[in-house]
Amino acid sequence: MEQAAATITTIVEARGVTRDFRSGGGVVHALRGIDLRILPGEFVALRGRSGSGKTTLLNILIGLDNPTQGQVFVLEKDLAVFNETERARLRRHSIGMMFQNPHLFPSLTAQENVEIPLRLALTDANQREKLAYDALKRVGLAKRAHHRGLELSGGEQQRVALARALVHSPRFIVADEPTGNLDSVTGRDIAMFLRETAQQSQIGLLVATHDATIVETADRVFNIQDGRIVD
Repeated sequence: MEQAAATITTIVEARGVTRDFRSGGGVVHALRGIDLRILPGEFVALRGRSGSGKTTLLNILIGLDNPTQGQVFVLEKDLAVFNETERARLRRHSIGMMFQNPHLFPSLTAQENVEIPLRLALTDANQREKLAYDALKRVGLAKRAHHRGLELSGGEQQRVALARALVHSPRFIVADEPTGNLDSVTGRDIAMFLRETAQQSQIGLLVATHDATIVETADRVFNIQDGRIVD
Protein backbone atom coordinates (compact mmCIF):
# COMPACT_ATOMS: atom_id res chain seq x y z
CA MET A 1 0.00 0.00 0.00
CA GLU A 2 2.82 2.43 0.79
CA GLN A 3 5.67 3.41 -1.49
CA ALA A 4 9.26 3.53 -0.32
CA ALA A 5 10.06 6.76 1.48
CA ALA A 6 12.72 7.77 -1.06
CA THR A 7 10.18 7.80 -3.92
CA ILE A 8 7.58 10.01 -2.25
CA THR A 9 7.66 13.57 -3.56
CA THR A 10 4.25 14.69 -2.23
CA ILE A 11 2.90 13.85 1.23
CA VAL A 12 -0.69 14.95 0.68
CA GLU A 13 -2.56 16.66 -2.12
CA ALA A 14 -6.14 17.87 -2.51
CA ARG A 15 -7.48 18.61 -5.97
CA GLY A 16 -10.74 20.52 -6.33
CA VAL A 17 -12.14 19.16 -3.06
CA THR A 18 -15.69 20.12 -2.15
CA ARG A 19 -17.85 18.91 0.75
CA ASP A 20 -21.57 19.50 0.99
CA PHE A 21 -23.85 18.65 3.90
CA ARG A 22 -27.64 18.57 3.90
CA SER A 23 -29.16 20.62 6.70
CA GLY A 24 -32.80 21.53 7.31
CA GLY A 25 -33.84 20.79 3.74
CA GLY A 26 -30.97 22.87 2.34
CA VAL A 27 -27.31 22.31 1.51
CA VAL A 28 -24.29 23.65 3.42
CA HIS A 29 -21.20 24.06 1.25
CA ALA A 30 -18.48 23.35 3.84
CA LEU A 31 -15.63 23.18 1.30
CA ARG A 32 -15.63 24.85 -2.10
CA GLY A 33 -12.90 23.67 -4.46
CA ILE A 34 -9.87 23.24 -2.18
CA ASP A 35 -6.46 22.78 -3.82
CA LEU A 36 -3.59 22.05 -1.43
CA ARG A 37 -0.23 20.27 -1.61
CA ILE A 38 2.25 19.46 1.17
CA LEU A 39 5.79 18.27 0.49
CA PRO A 40 8.13 16.17 2.66
CA GLY A 41 9.63 18.28 5.44
CA GLU A 42 7.07 21.06 5.01
CA PHE A 43 5.21 22.69 7.90
CA VAL A 44 1.92 24.17 6.68
CA ALA A 45 -0.52 26.17 8.80
CA LEU A 46 -4.23 26.26 8.01
CA ARG A 47 -5.71 29.44 9.45
CA GLY A 48 -9.39 30.31 9.67
CA ARG A 49 -12.25 31.10 12.00
CA SER A 50 -14.47 28.47 13.59
CA GLY A 51 -16.86 27.22 10.93
CA SER A 52 -14.52 28.09 8.08
CA GLY A 53 -14.03 24.45 7.06
CA LYS A 54 -10.69 23.65 8.74
CA THR A 55 -11.76 20.52 10.61
CA THR A 56 -13.80 19.24 7.68
CA LEU A 57 -10.73 19.52 5.47
CA LEU A 58 -8.51 17.76 8.00
CA ASN A 59 -10.98 14.87 8.28
CA ILE A 60 -11.04 14.46 4.51
CA LEU A 61 -7.25 14.55 4.20
CA ILE A 62 -6.85 11.64 6.62
CA GLY A 63 -9.68 9.59 5.20
CA LEU A 64 -12.22 10.03 8.00
CA ASP A 65 -14.64 11.69 5.58
CA ASN A 66 -15.11 11.72 1.82
CA PRO A 67 -15.23 14.75 -0.46
CA THR A 68 -18.42 15.40 -2.40
CA GLN A 69 -16.23 16.11 -5.40
CA GLY A 70 -12.49 16.19 -6.03
CA GLN A 71 -9.58 13.93 -5.21
CA VAL A 72 -7.30 13.41 -2.21
CA PHE A 73 -3.90 11.73 -2.45
CA VAL A 74 -1.90 10.65 0.61
CA LEU A 75 1.64 9.42 -0.07
CA GLU A 76 0.66 9.64 -3.75
CA LYS A 77 -2.17 7.13 -3.35
CA ASP A 78 -5.74 8.12 -4.24
CA LEU A 79 -7.88 7.67 -1.11
CA ALA A 80 -10.92 7.00 -3.28
CA VAL A 81 -9.61 3.51 -4.05
CA PHE A 82 -9.09 2.63 -0.37
CA ASN A 83 -11.76 0.77 1.59
CA GLU A 84 -12.32 1.57 5.29
CA THR A 85 -9.91 -1.12 6.47
CA GLU A 86 -7.16 0.20 4.19
CA ARG A 87 -7.79 3.77 5.35
CA ALA A 88 -7.57 2.69 8.98
CA ARG A 89 -4.31 0.90 8.23
CA LEU A 90 -2.94 4.03 6.53
CA ARG A 91 -3.77 6.15 9.60
CA ARG A 92 -2.34 3.51 11.94
CA HIS A 93 1.00 3.27 10.15
CA SER A 94 1.56 6.53 8.25
CA ILE A 95 -0.44 9.35 9.89
CA GLY A 96 -0.02 10.99 13.30
CA MET A 97 -2.78 13.09 14.86
CA MET A 98 -2.86 15.79 17.55
CA PHE A 99 -5.75 17.80 18.95
CA GLN A 100 -6.37 20.78 21.24
CA ASN A 101 -7.22 18.30 24.00
CA PRO A 102 -4.36 15.79 24.42
CA HIS A 103 -6.90 12.99 25.05
CA LEU A 104 -4.64 11.11 27.45
CA PHE A 105 -5.94 8.26 29.58
CA PRO A 106 -5.45 9.76 33.07
CA SER A 107 -4.94 6.39 34.76
CA LEU A 108 -2.16 5.37 32.33
CA THR A 109 1.44 6.55 32.54
CA ALA A 110 2.91 8.85 29.91
CA GLN A 111 4.71 5.89 28.38
CA GLU A 112 1.58 3.75 28.32
CA ASN A 113 -0.34 6.55 26.60
CA VAL A 114 2.37 6.82 23.94
CA GLU A 115 2.27 3.06 23.40
CA ILE A 116 -1.39 3.09 22.32
CA PRO A 117 -0.80 3.44 18.52
CA LEU A 118 1.77 0.66 18.74
CA ARG A 119 -0.70 -1.61 20.51
CA LEU A 120 -3.19 -0.98 17.71
CA ALA A 121 -0.47 -1.89 15.21
CA LEU A 122 0.22 -5.12 17.17
CA THR A 123 3.84 -4.14 17.83
CA ASP A 124 5.83 -6.54 20.01
CA ALA A 125 5.71 -5.53 23.70
CA ASN A 126 9.47 -5.08 24.16
CA GLN A 127 9.81 -3.02 21.01
CA ARG A 128 6.70 -1.06 21.97
CA GLU A 129 8.20 -0.01 25.31
CA LYS A 130 11.47 1.05 23.73
CA LEU A 131 9.81 3.05 20.95
CA ALA A 132 7.49 4.81 23.42
CA TYR A 133 10.34 5.69 25.78
CA ASP A 134 12.46 6.96 22.86
CA ALA A 135 9.56 9.13 21.67
CA LEU A 136 9.17 10.65 25.14
CA LYS A 137 12.92 11.25 25.28
CA ARG A 138 12.66 13.00 21.93
CA VAL A 139 10.13 15.51 23.34
CA GLY A 140 12.09 15.98 26.58
CA LEU A 141 9.87 13.90 28.87
CA ALA A 142 11.94 10.78 29.53
CA LYS A 143 12.01 11.57 33.25
CA ARG A 144 8.20 11.73 33.32
CA ALA A 145 7.67 8.44 31.45
CA HIS A 146 6.16 6.67 34.48
CA HIS A 147 4.00 9.56 35.70
CA ARG A 148 0.28 9.22 35.12
CA GLY A 149 -1.64 11.65 32.95
CA LEU A 150 -3.19 13.40 35.95
CA GLU A 151 0.29 14.14 37.33
CA LEU A 152 1.41 16.06 34.23
CA SER A 153 1.02 19.76 33.48
CA GLY A 154 -0.95 20.91 30.42
CA GLY A 155 2.23 21.47 28.46
CA GLU A 156 3.60 18.07 29.45
CA GLN A 157 0.35 16.39 28.45
CA GLN A 158 0.52 17.99 25.01
CA ARG A 159 4.11 16.85 24.60
CA VAL A 160 2.98 13.31 25.47
CA ALA A 161 0.35 13.69 22.74
CA LEU A 162 3.11 14.80 20.37
CA ALA A 163 5.24 11.78 21.31
CA ARG A 164 2.21 9.55 20.67
CA ALA A 165 1.74 11.14 17.23
CA LEU A 166 5.41 10.49 16.39
CA VAL A 167 5.96 7.05 17.94
CA HIS A 168 5.10 5.02 14.83
CA SER A 169 7.28 7.21 12.54
CA PRO A 170 4.44 8.66 10.45
CA ARG A 171 4.96 10.41 7.12
CA PHE A 172 2.11 12.90 7.70
CA ILE A 173 1.02 14.64 10.90
CA VAL A 174 -2.28 16.50 11.22
CA ALA A 175 -2.83 18.73 14.24
CA ASP A 176 -6.06 20.57 15.11
CA GLU A 177 -5.37 23.56 17.39
CA PRO A 178 -2.56 21.74 19.27
CA THR A 179 -1.52 24.87 21.20
CA GLY A 180 -5.03 26.17 21.89
CA ASN A 181 -4.97 25.34 25.61
CA LEU A 182 -1.33 26.28 26.27
CA ASP A 183 0.38 29.43 27.50
CA SER A 184 2.36 31.39 24.93
CA VAL A 185 5.80 30.12 26.00
CA THR A 186 4.78 26.45 25.97
CA GLY A 187 2.90 26.98 22.71
CA ARG A 188 6.02 28.42 21.10
CA ASP A 189 8.06 25.44 22.31
CA ILE A 190 5.57 23.03 20.74
CA ALA A 191 5.54 25.04 17.50
CA MET A 192 9.33 25.02 17.23
CA PHE A 193 9.51 21.32 17.99
CA LEU A 194 6.94 20.60 15.29
CA ARG A 195 8.97 22.59 12.76
CA GLU A 196 12.23 20.84 13.67
CA THR A 197 10.54 17.43 13.53
CA ALA A 198 9.10 18.09 10.07
CA GLN A 199 12.45 19.21 8.72
CA GLN A 200 14.59 16.51 10.32
CA SER A 201 12.28 13.57 9.61
CA GLN A 202 10.88 14.88 6.30
CA ILE A 203 7.35 14.60 7.65
CA GLY A 204 4.53 16.56 6.06
CA LEU A 205 2.86 18.63 8.79
CA LEU A 206 -0.52 20.37 8.60
CA VAL A 207 -1.70 22.40 11.60
CA ALA A 208 -5.13 24.02 11.83
CA THR A 209 -4.74 26.98 14.15
CA HIS A 210 -5.64 30.44 15.39
CA ASP A 211 -2.23 30.74 17.10
CA ALA A 212 -0.01 33.51 15.70
CA THR A 213 3.09 31.60 16.85
CA ILE A 214 2.18 28.61 14.70
CA VAL A 215 1.53 30.92 11.75
CA GLU A 216 4.90 32.64 12.21
CA THR A 217 6.71 29.30 12.50
CA ALA A 218 5.13 27.59 9.49
CA ASP A 219 6.79 27.38 6.08
CA ARG A 220 3.52 28.26 4.36
CA VAL A 221 0.09 29.47 5.50
CA PHE A 222 -3.24 28.69 3.86
CA ASN A 223 -6.09 30.98 4.89
CA ILE A 224 -9.50 29.32 4.69
CA GLN A 225 -12.70 31.33 4.66
CA ASP A 226 -16.22 30.04 3.99
CA GLY A 227 -14.77 26.79 2.66
CA ARG A 228 -12.33 28.43 0.24
CA ILE A 229 -8.58 29.02 0.32
CA VAL A 230 -8.13 32.78 0.05
CA ASP A 231 -5.11 35.07 -0.34
